[in-house]
Amino acid sequence: MFNMMIAGTHRHISEHKSERLLNALIEIGQELASTTDLEELLDSVLRAAREVFHFENAIIRLLDGDGLHLNAAAAYGYTEDAMGPIQIGQGVMGRTAEVQTPILVKDVRKLPDYVPGIPGARCELAVPLISKKKLVGVLNVESQQPGAFSSADIEPLMILGRQAAIAIENAKLYERLRKVSDGYRHLHEFNDRILKSVNLGIYTVDNLLVITSWNSRMVEMSGIRAEQAVGSKLGELFPNLIREGVLERVKQVLKSGSKAKLRLLHRQLDGTNRFQKRRLAPLRDGGEIMGAVVIVEDITEFKRLLDQTIQSEKLAEVGRLTAGIAHEINNPLAIVAYAAELLKREKPLSNFQEEMLDKIEAEVERLKNLTGGLLSFSSSRETQSRLVNLNDLIAEVVRLLRFELQRQSIRLDTDFSEIPLVSADPNKIKQVVINLVMNAVHALEGRGRIMLATGINREGMLELRVEDDGPGIATDLQEQVFAPFFTTKPEGEGTGLGLYICQNIVREHGGLIKLESQPGQGARFRVCLPVE
Repeated sequence: MFNMMIAGTHRHISEHKSERLLNALIEIGQELASTTDLEELLDSVLRAAREVFHFENAIIRLLDGDGLHLNAAAAYGYTEDAMGPIQIGQGVMGRTAEVQTPILVKDVRKLPDYVPGIPGARCELAVPLISKKKLVGVLNVESQQPGAFSSADIEPLMILGRQAAIAIENAKLYERLRKVSDGYRHLHEFNDRILKSVNLGIYTVDNLLVITSWNSRMVEMSGIRAEQAVGSKLGELFPNLIREGVLERVKQVLKSGSKAKLRLLHRQLDGTNRFQKRRLAPLRDGGEIMGAVVIVEDITEFKRLLDQTIQSEKLAEVGRLTAGIAHEINNPLAIVAYAAELLKREKPLSNFQEEMLDKIEAEVERLKNLTGGLLSFSSSRETQSRLVNLNDLIAEVVRLLRFELQRQSIRLDTDFSEIPLVSADPNKIKQVVINLVMNAVHALEGRGRIMLATGINREGMLELRVEDDGPGIATDLQEQVFAPFFTTKPEGEGTGLGLYICQNIVREHGGLIKLESQPGQGARFRVCLPVE
């Protein structure tokens, strides 16, 4: 049977000792209150039991999460076999947990369900650890001496137990908060790594359209640092978004709670235009909308490639059509030219008849030039390269065009430098030179000067310069001159394929062609070819 004695029934501690014990408990309470590590806290409680109460052994069992067991958390003087879990109601500690009051047993040998603790135990004292009327665990001491504990030991041990219970609960709470905090920190770091890794601009705004987050991709895309963006009003930082309708869409998302997406040409702060896709979604906290997230995808390069692909497909189809048309036109042209030649042999011819025949021949020749350009555009003939001297090729072209230049009263000068041989298709390079010279002739409109010069440029490439002192090319047209079918000539006088063909030929040879021009100051085309 239990022999229980409650505090206050017997006092064998002197007042001096009680005062010392009270001071010790105060110090212990201060130490426990400043400790948040559970293991360190339990060690402090056991150290107090040993140093203040001079108990030879002590064990602390904490209530399991299921509320049905007590698990050994810390002890000294106990064997490993005595550290196993016990059920609520089992033994002295189990009964103490069940009734939540201290139990003093003077002779444990008389207990039928005594749970073995220290070898040869006789006396046992257990006090509950209670915090806010909630059981935390049990503090238990045993002794091999009968009557080692008395009722006078209960109250001081209960005080220590209450202090320990509060400290244990605080330590557990701190540990839970630390784990939650670590979890949120790891989640934040993980999310941050995701935001930094994706090749998408991502930012968030609150309900007042104030930017609350700004990832590194947005920094790259906008040139605005995160420190500058966060806390700023979206419309004030990027006023173009108001004109582009983005701000209005964000407001609709905040109001309706529905997602949205849009595609737009966005003008950036540096004045450049970028094609972008934007996806908008509400940010929710439970059922309440706290803001919006905006995902920005720059599709400028994709759109450029798409447009280029579409343009290439169009050109391929136009090439096939033009080849057929050119051949169909050349057949009747040959008949007309032959008929004109036969008529010229008829004698005598009046002046009017000769003039008409000359016009027929001139127009037939012009049509042949047009169809020849169309056939060159559509031709897929492979480049047949060999080592050639660019100066010699240019000289041949000059001899071919000399009559036309004299007829147009245009002066042509050359400045040939000593240059190495270059691997090229001579016929295609001649076509480039002819097109560039004839473009200059057209720009000069019957008077002026053309200069053809060769040399090695600063990049080590062989360079041909075709310059004229004509009116130059307007700045807004310079990016279009190499586009197919673009021409400034009157309708019927050009196909707009000359410079496009030149660019393709030069690229086939691994080179590049550049235009330098200022309105009123002539134009200079630079053809750069790699040297073997």
